[in-house]
Amino acid sequence: MRVNWNYIKLSVLILAIAGLYGFADYRGKNRKIDDIQIKFLGESDLYITEDAVNKLLIQNYGSVKNRKKEQVVLNTIEEIIESNPMVKNAQVYFSIEGKLISEIVQRNPIGRIEGVNRFYLDDEGKHMPLSRYHSARVPIITGKITGKSLEDAYVILDYINRDDFLRKNVIGIHIKDEGDYQLKLRVEDFVVHLGDVENLDEKFKNFMAFYLKATRDKTLGKYAVVSLEFDNQVVCTKI
Repeated sequence: MRVNWNYIKLSVLILAIAGLYGFADYRGKNRKIDDIQIKFLGESDLYITEDAVNKLLIQNYGSVKNRKKEQVVLNTIEEIIESNPMVKNAQVYFSIEGKLISEIVQRNPIGRIEGVNRFYLDDEGKHMPLSRYHSARVPIITGKITGKSLEDAYVILDYINRDDFLRKNVIGIHIKDEGDYQLKLRVEDFVVHLGDVENLDEKFKNFMAFYLKATRDKTLGKYAVVSLEFDNQVVCTKI
């Protein structure tokens, strides 16, 4: 009887690979975790710190240090981190080297409400608490703050935030009433009377045309109010 050595060698090789894989898998599952590595993605301003994340996990999950890999529930850790109102999204995973890593995306404030209650509006229009670690340099919203006026304020903030000039120069939104909004600029003394949130694109295009011409004419300092509330025109009130 002729022995097929190639078949035997292949079988031994498969068994060896399976054994090594099983050993590596066993070793990986029983490897103890050193600690969790926290990474913040996106903006560098920290509204929640690494220490605060670690404290949150210890309080709600316990320490992950020295736990076996198979004892760690990644989804649960993600849910705990995302329970912090400063966190928009968290992804927890094991690296190839077996390290436990959490990548965190913070919420992004685009306006700050100064009323009876003080909080941020984030880039999704949701309430975001003030942070003890960092104060965002965003437009301040004052005046008659209601649910509808805050919705409108978000529409204005969202538009401002997508325009480089407006983002750098608008420092405040004053709510005179629902549907009646004023803007405060960083450098100029005049108030921009925006009116409601209809036709924002047209209003701001008209304002930019006025601003460029008045800058060339050196007349910006002559105005107290610049009104954009009327269709396709800019009405100015002099000091």
